[in-house]
This record gives sequence, C-alpha cells and structure tokens, in this order.
Amino acid sequence: MDRVIGLIAANFETTDMGQLTEERTVASLPYGGAYRVVDFPLSNMVNSGIKTIGLITPYKYRSIIDHVGAGKPWDLDRKSGGLFVLPGSVFGIHSENSHFLLRDLRRNMIYLQRSPAPYVLVSAANVISHMDYRPIIREHIRSGADVTMVYNTCDRDEPHRLGLTVENGRVVGFKPNPRKYEDAAVDTFVITRELLMKIMEWYAAVDYLDLFEAIEGDLDKMDIHAWKYEGYVRQTFTSRDYFDYSMELLDLDVARELFSRERPLATKAQEDAPAKYLEGAKVKNSLIANGSLIEGEVDHSILFRGVKIGKGARVRNSILMQNCVIGDGAVVENVILDKSGSVNAGAVVKGTGDATYIKG
Repeated sequence: MDRVIGLIAANFETTDMGQLTEERTVASLPYGGAYRVVDFPLSNMVNSGIKTIGLITPYKYRSIIDHVGAGKPWDLDRKSGGLFVLPGSVFGIHSENSHFLLRDLRRNMIYLQRSPAPYVLVSAANVISHMDYRPIIREHIRSGADVTMVYNTCDRDEPHRLGLTVENGRVVGFKPNPRKYEDAAVDTFVITRELLMKIMEWYAAVDYLDLFEAIEGDLDKMDIHAWKYEGYVRQTFTSRDYFDYSMELLDLDVARELFSRERPLATKAQEDAPAKYLEGAKVKNSLIANGSLIEGEVDHSILFRGVKIGKGARVRNSILMQNCVIGDGAVVENVILDKSGSVNAGAVVKGTGDATYIKG
C-alpha cells in the first residue's frame, strides 16, 4: 500500500439538500449521531493502509476544515505522508453532478507530481461504506488495467449516479439515470498516477467536465476494469437520500457492517458524558449520542450529541442534530432538525413519510 496515494473529492455541491448544505458541504454533513459523511472514505483509506491522502475542499470549506484539522483522528498528522488539504475550484461553469471535476484535479497537479507512488485511489466524499480497498488495488495491479472502477447494482432508481455498461468485467459504456437493478459506479476508482496526469493534459481545454464525461468518447481506447462491490454502500445526493440512508443505520445488520471494531470508523474526538435518561424517558429503536438528556419519548430516531428531550415530549422517525432542544410536551415527527435547532414547549412539528420537514 506504500505504492498508493489517496484522493478524496469533496468539492461536490448540490441544491437538492436544501438548507442542510447552506453553510456546510455534503462531505461535512453530520451522520449517524457522532460522525460526518467524509469520515467513511477517510477511515476506509487509512484502514486499507493508505498513509498519504489529499482532500479536495469546496469553497464552503470552514466546516470540513474544522472537522478534519490536520488529520489526527485518522493518524494522518505525520511528517511522512499524512493529510493534504487541497483547494477546490470556486468559480466557473461545470456540468451538473460533477464529482471528479477535471479543473479540481488540474489545480492540484503538484500533489500528484510530488508523489513517487504509481497508483492513486480516488473516492468521492459522499460514499458511505465500510470498503476495504486492498483487494481492489491488488486486482488493478494484477490486471494491468488503466482504470478500475468500483460499481454495484442499484436497489432503487439512482438518477444522480453514473450508470455503467459492464461486459466481461470491463466498462464499455456510460449511461445517465441508472434504474433499479442496473449497474452504477460507486464513485471510487483506482488509476495509475501517470495516466491521471496525462488525462488532465489531454482534456485541459474542457476542464469544466467531470473526469468520466471527458473520457467517455475514448472508452474503446482505454482498458477500464469493473470491480463489483457486494457490501453495503450508499451515496447521499439529496435530502431524501440523507434521511433514508441515515434511518437505515437503525437496522442492526447495517450498523454492524459500517461500525466494525476491526476496522473502526474514526472521527473528530468529542468529550461528552454518557447520555442521561431521567424518570419518564422511553426510547425505542434509536441511536442516542453522548451528552444527550432524555425525559420524554424517542422512537425510531437519531439524536446527536447534546440533544435535550423535554418532559412529556415525543420524537418519532426524526433526526436531531447536535445541541437541539425539544421543549416539554412538544411533538416532533418525520423531521430533520439542524444543529442547535429548537422546538418550543407544546409545539407540534410534523413532516410526512414522503416529505420530511427540515427545520433550522
């Protein structure tokens, strides 16, 4: 793994997250009660033995820089290798759903030029999985392929992902808007470092394109292998994705796969006392983070650090981010309540099963 460097593309913006990404990037979205979305690719790379990782940041970089810092939680604050925070493009046209913008890659060419590693493992920041990259890299090296793309079969319509046509283990075509039961890229791939730099030179005139948009016309000239990932994997593109996939964490099988003790998910350390349950508290099928204080009822919900649920309050099928306060007797159902949000005593805030209400 010393022959591989990592690159995480976090400069991905979307209008489909609403106010959830007004002040933060998709990569720094809180997830699972105690984590951020970017923790997944970062931890997967470190757990796979990759010790040099570049993180391409968006212009809304404050939240992600505050979270990753110098990379200490992932043991990346080191003299040799470590975490490199790289600037992403701020202005300029680009195609919708660009996850690997050529302009971002070209701007950070020096990160690639200074490394002696022959291979680069690239991941989008919004890939939620517990993926071991080592077998993918070994197969890439063994096959001698130009690129090895990770893919899976969609279990729902995935209009924001890149559909693939795979024949005999090779990618022979791209297609938009993959449907349920069709194959789609997981936005993770291995490529030789020299080839990646050449691609940036070849397509310099169209650097507003996504990497795979640029090379689509040359697929017949490139050897692009496909690696099918059979484990749990999700990508967040919309507020509906965020809510649905967060709620999947309440499935024990999903939680056990993502939060394995053997290959732990690292995050920024927080010092909080354990959650406290007072008389009258009732909690069912929920994730409750440290520092929370529960006096009411919580059912099928995710509570981040420092959340307070008042006496007689009822919270159901909701996500309450850090330091939210639910007043006595309030009712909250089908809601995403953003950081430090509050619901007054006796108030009723409800969304529906198809339209989650997002409140700041």
